[in-house]
Amino acid sequence: MKVKVIGGGLAGSEAAYYLATRGIQVTLVEMKPKKFTPAHESRDFGELVCSNSLKSADVYANACGLLKEEMRMLGSLVMEAAEATKVPAGAALAVDRERFAAYITEKLRGHKNIRIVEEEVLALPEPEEDEYVIVATGPLTADALAEDIKNKLGGALHFYDASAPIVSAESVDYSCAFTGDRYGKGTGDYINCPMNKEEYYAFVEALLAAEKAELHEFEKREIFEGCMPIEVMASRGKDTLRYGTLKPVGLYGEDGKRPFAVLQLRKENADGTTYNLVGCQTNLKFPEQKRVFSMIPALKNADYLRYGVMHRNTYIHSPSVLNRDFSVKNKERVAFAGQITGVEGYVESAASGLLAAVHIADKILKRPTRVFDERTVCGALETYISTQQKDFQPMNANFGILAPLPVRIKDKKERYRMLAERAIEAMREQGNEKKEK
Repeated sequence: MKVKVIGGGLAGSEAAYYLATRGIQVTLVEMKPKKFTPAHESRDFGELVCSNSLKSADVYANACGLLKEEMRMLGSLVMEAAEATKVPAGAALAVDRERFAAYITEKLRGHKNIRIVEEEVLALPEPEEDEYVIVATGPLTADALAEDIKNKLGGALHFYDASAPIVSAESVDYSCAFTGDRYGKGTGDYINCPMNKEEYYAFVEALLAAEKAELHEFEKREIFEGCMPIEVMASRGKDTLRYGTLKPVGLYGEDGKRPFAVLQLRKENADGTTYNLVGCQTNLKFPEQKRVFSMIPALKNADYLRYGVMHRNTYIHSPSVLNRDFSVKNKERVAFAGQITGVEGYVESAASGLLAAVHIADKILKRPTRVFDERTVCGALETYISTQQKDFQPMNANFGILAPLPVRIKDKKERYRMLAERAIEAMREQGNEKKEK
């Protein structure tokens, strides 16, 4: 048996590599470089388009951190690449995005069991008799394939995603900024751009008045809460940002005082020459972005290397379409993986590709089928995407979707630690590649 993987993003790369390293022949089909989505520009596999952060690295206090550990236990290529290309980011795992994608690309192109085909897939394929298919085309699935999936499976939904601007490090005015992580955690990797009360409210007013880019090709304008443009958040109240994206809690300037509001900058590459405006996803027109963000004192002379963009994300109504192992109901040699399944986030997307590959490998290699239960984040995400619910929305990893502990623990820190320890122990048992008896 062989496997065709469609899409070379995080999920597709993860799936292809896992299968190939188990001796399974893989054809990886990617439309780049012949065709790019509006948000992609690199020829490499595993391109990160929104942020260079893979979120928290804390295994015992954050569900996404725990998910990373579960993926490492399963042999994740994405986690291997992240470790090899990480940049300082306090308590978060952030990577040099170019080196990260290059690492993944080298692994895939250099593997003897992977054949790469550069072409656009226009329709949901019917697998050959000796073949499985994994569709991992992501939230920016090309129009022709997206329409075919919608026609054949139904329930295609849309929401919008936005990325933040990137500025050059040398253009930041450090006399108006200070370094440090919230509550002193980490090694002082963030650049903090403080605002006083007058500066903050002037910034909010400018955000609200700024001209937005038109989205002519889209009819619906649904915005997913997990990647809300900063101007939309600002419209919900003049203090919304300073209690959210720009909150100063846990940050103190050189004078020992807490600012009224703070915009944080995070390294985009290992050399620290470029910085991402954390949480500032936006759909403002490019000149407006420069004008508005330059109102922040530390960014008054900022050189913008990339402006924020907003683009369509597409996902299927997975509970109606997919089984727990990501295979299609009544078409079990076709599986979906990545954000198109309704998992949200880089790590979650990669995890779904890894899980889809694990389940297919078990079938091909005739191993006992592994079942990840809700004690693990992997199992909880599998349950979420396959369980019917009234209003299915994309889901990030979080402790709330895990099975509850048998006893109630009031202290949140202790509760999370116990959930994480239980998950790791469960993954040790459930993740083993057991041989057929």
